[in-house]
Amino acid sequence: MSASHAATTNTAHGSLKSYTAGFVLSIVLTLASFGAVMLDVLPRQMRLPVIVMLCVAQLIVQLACFLHIGTSSDQRSNTGIFICTALLIVIVIAGSLWVMHNANENMMPMQMSPSDARARE
Repeated sequence: MSASHAATTNTAHGSLKSYTAGFVLSIVLTLASFGAVMLDVLPRQMRLPVIVMLCVAQLIVQLACFLHIGTSSDQRSNTGIFICTALLIVIVIAGSLWVMHNANENMMPMQMSPSDARARE
């Protein structure tokens, strides 16, 4: 590694230790989710909440260890881009659901035949 590369290395990037910890935590959380479903160790009504909690925990591990999302000044641009992306995804999904709901509400009722609909006009 050259001296110029070592001098420009950004401290916001993780170390081998943080990547390894993130990888191990991701594997453990994935196996816990898989085990919760496949091994029948949880009651049926507890499976979904436990899987959602494990999913959120894995999301946090992935964001912190691999995408370097945090509150330090070096990581603010990553955090801002992530928040903007998440906001855009929420807007697109909410808008799509709104359009589909309104289209469903304004469609012709299923019990009415096309000839009945023409007769109403």
